[in-house]
Amino acid sequence: MSSAPQIPRASLDPLFHPRAIAIYGASSDPAKIGGRPLDFLKSSGFDGPLYPINPKAAAIQGLPAFPTASSVPGAVDLAIVAVPAPAVLAALQDCAGHGVRAAVVLSSGFAEVGGAGAEWQREITALARRTGMRVVGPNCMGVINVRRRILGTFTPSAAGFGLLPGRISLVSQSGAFGGYCLSLIRQRGLGLNLWITTGNQSDVDFADCVAHFAQDAGTDVIVGYIEAATDKERLIAALDLARSNGKRIVLMKVGSSDAGAQAAASHTASLAGSDQVYEGLFRQYGAYRARSIDELFDVAYACSLSTSQPAGRRLGLLTVSGGVGALMADVAAECGLDVAPMPADAQRRLKEILPFCGPRNPVDMTAQLVNDLTLFERNFELMLEEGGYDLIVAFLSSVGQVLTLSSALLVQLQKVLARYPDRTVIVSMLATPEVRKLYEAAGVMLFDEPTRAVRAARALVYFAQEARRIRNRSAPPPLPAAALAPPRHAVNEVEAKAVLASAGIPVVRELVAPSEDAAARCAAKIGYPVVLKIASADIPHKSEIGGVIVGVQDEAGLRAAFRTLIQRAGQNAPQARLDGVIVARMAGNGVETILGMVRDPVFGPVVMFGLGGIFVEAFKDVAFRVAPFGVGEARAMIEDVKGRILLTGLRGQPPSDEEALAEAIATLSVYAARHGDVLESIDINPLLVLPRGEGALALDALMVPRACD
Repeated sequence: MSSAPQIPRASLDPLFHPRAIAIYGASSDPAKIGGRPLDFLKSSGFDGPLYPINPKAAAIQGLPAFPTASSVPGAVDLAIVAVPAPAVLAALQDCAGHGVRAAVVLSSGFAEVGGAGAEWQREITALARRTGMRVVGPNCMGVINVRRRILGTFTPSAAGFGLLPGRISLVSQSGAFGGYCLSLIRQRGLGLNLWITTGNQSDVDFADCVAHFAQDAGTDVIVGYIEAATDKERLIAALDLARSNGKRIVLMKVGSSDAGAQAAASHTASLAGSDQVYEGLFRQYGAYRARSIDELFDVAYACSLSTSQPAGRRLGLLTVSGGVGALMADVAAECGLDVAPMPADAQRRLKEILPFCGPRNPVDMTAQLVNDLTLFERNFELMLEEGGYDLIVAFLSSVGQVLTLSSALLVQLQKVLARYPDRTVIVSMLATPEVRKLYEAAGVMLFDEPTRAVRAARALVYFAQEARRIRNRSAPPPLPAAALAPPRHAVNEVEAKAVLASAGIPVVRELVAPSEDAAARCAAKIGYPVVLKIASADIPHKSEIGGVIVGVQDEAGLRAAFRTLIQRAGQNAPQARLDGVIVARMAGNGVETILGMVRDPVFGPVVMFGLGGIFVEAFKDVAFRVAPFGVGEARAMIEDVKGRILLTGLRGQPPSDEEALAEAIATLSVYAARHGDVLESIDINPLLVLPRGEGALALDALMVPRACD
């Protein structure tokens, strides 16, 4: 492989906006992989020259053919390569020699099968880096630009074009999934801008495409299917750029189960990181993670029609069916939306308008709506004005199958929206294609199924929250100049906490006593009551051997506890090296939490937060973020944990000092990022969060250095 200097990665503009296209391995048979792209491009109406490349033919599909790209008389921006795997590298070398700026390799048989294919792919990567020609694939489905009518693909989903121009751009690591999504986009009538599948990602990868879409004026919504990241820094930079430019990102990430992770790795010849880390990364950079294909496109559809940013999460439900209203309310609660009841006075007024209605929320208009269409506008007015809802989802059953009725309702709805332009309204009803087109042309989202409408509302609230959060982002806090470097060998918890304390994480006051008499002197200095713990780098989990005794009240009790701990260590961990016993001040009442840092194989140092006890052990109720980050992101981590309610104060308990907790999380993230090259993990368990204004204290800590290579 050549060791020539590499040039910076070039733009993807030649890929999505080529003026001339060559098809390497072009076939006269439109049913073959080499024939489809040429057939699609001819029939789609692409306005640039097309050059079939095939040394065995003088003309292909009615166009003059050329033996090589270098024999083409004009400039070529994009080459679509569909030749057998052993011939791909030579084709790309020919393209690069002619100044082709981008290539799409449809051929398979590379890293995904190993052996010689993996070496061929490495040569392709080297060629791309050496020449600056951007290469998509190999083993991909190609690219599409709907506005330019470019169909650089062989997927049957593109046959006959049938694509509507829109503001959604899609990138998929999987070609088959990308083709399936293209069919769904056509079936749903969604507007599409750019489409690409990245395959084996020898050069152009998922992050490149997200970054391109983030800077594309024709894209508002980025839809992505990702199996595994190949470059942490570029993926993070791409997500951050998209968020900063106001793009809404909707992603599907597979590999959350062991079986799924194995399938993803074998499919793309790449490694999948921890699913919880990806979850935290998406949350950290404002991407919405869809859990199903329906949700992926429901959210993309909602985002493409609505640019509104709900001020909050208060959801009003308007329905003609009490049963469906209850169903929507259940899903809304599951989604974390606030289905607050209408104010009492507003409920009374609703009853005056319609005595048989259910006025609370959901507001049930009953079938009386059909007899008096003015009820629709009046109910909406009351819900928005008196209820103060940020969003409303209206279920209208099958009204959309009657053009005159649904048209009249749309007129009323438009009047309401004109008076409340800052509110979001989503309609759920069965509708004819004509009615759907009418509503969507007016900017009104229309869903057949009501619970999908509610989940779309949740996504719009999420994006609005992210937009506000980016305006209030805080930089990672600086580390103190006196912060100690982490140890290169195993240490006991006192030494670990001393390092953390130097970095700015508060720790409980404690001393190490090598003898019983020394322990008595330490306790006198600290003040009773105290906690005694075995001090040993060889016993990371002291409670498992009975190595912790709490609530020691006096010297007699302390001496007895000291002897007990030494005896237990000798019996249960006879090989452990003992430094003595830790004497620590008894902390006050608070909420136990756990902070941690671990090295992820893809993203490096990541920070974990969760509530202590069963929330971590049984429910795995934790949040992750990629280090480093600021206090604002730490607050978002706290909010992501369901057990956070314990920090707000329950059953007469005072609220906890969440600000001190957020500062500790952010500080740990900065320390982890600074020293991630020598640290494998850090556990602070528990970090006791004291009542508001009293701070937080690390009661125990474990540092694990990275093993030397």
